[in-house]
Amino acid sequence: MKLQQLRYLVEVAKQGLNVSEAAEKLHTSQPGISKQIRLLEDELGIQVFIRNGKRVVAVSEPGKEILRIAERILHEAKNLKRVGEEFSRESEGSLTIATTHTQARYALPSVISEFVQRHPKVRLSIKQGSPTQICEMVVAGEADFAIATEGIELYKELAMLPCCQWNRSIVVPQGHELTRLTQPLTLQDIAAYPIITYDFAFAGRSKINKAFANAELTPNVVLTAIDTDVIKTYVGLGLGIGIIASMAFEPERDSKLVAIDAAHLFAPSTTKIGIRKDAYLRGFAYTLIELFAPHLQRKQVEAALLAHDPRFPADD
Repeated sequence: MKLQQLRYLVEVAKQGLNVSEAAEKLHTSQPGISKQIRLLEDELGIQVFIRNGKRVVAVSEPGKEILRIAERILHEAKNLKRVGEEFSRESEGSLTIATTHTQARYALPSVISEFVQRHPKVRLSIKQGSPTQICEMVVAGEADFAIATEGIELYKELAMLPCCQWNRSIVVPQGHELTRLTQPLTLQDIAAYPIITYDFAFAGRSKINKAFANAELTPNVVLTAIDTDVIKTYVGLGLGIGIIASMAFEPERDSKLVAIDAAHLFAPSTTKIGIRKDAYLRGFAYTLIELFAPHLQRKQVEAALLAHDPRFPADD
């Protein structure tokens, strides 16, 4: 049994049972992958993939368990490599963060700037996507950890560490009627206008919906987006008022807009970090986490991972 054979198994499953796409992804030949998978199946005495002629059409029941084990073995092999790198090249390596646009654009820049100064030899990559997409990147081993508000709690493979709370502001064009209110802003005031805000999966959108539902109001959401800058652009065009994360309003850059604090109208949201429970993080990864959330020092993160790690079950 070889690690390469396990990689072939996992990649074929990942590519929707398309051997050709798996071969392209792994920069090898389709016949080579098929041969090695057959050899592994012969060794195990189990048919992992069900075939119709030469085409793979399904995963067998025992094959599903084989794939789960193969994924764990490959992940642990990656951990072994990281342990070696940690001690042989302490200040060098790579770190991949998966996060949403709002976090990447508004919460992380100062953190990344400080991190790069401290670790100039580390190759840093930021991958953006929806909460679901970035969590799946971490689960698949394509990112070291995820930073998001929504979604992390839905993945049993991830340990979730709360970082900080934030709330929302209403953004309107200069001179808008809402800027002339003499009383505190209400949900009724907001519901009187077309609303532009985040897609449901993003940035605490569930808290917005819940607030209106509790007030028995139906907001007129005319446009949703995953990008705060897009929301502000369409607010500037007069298509509606925006509900955005307060951190995403920059007075100098957004000089044609006005932000009205709405923290009293919506429950706060919490930004979280999601890390695979069986992850081995390089030392510099802990540095970035602490820069982003100062209360999450290395010992706190390690304790949280150990508490959730399926390899070390808690005592009864």
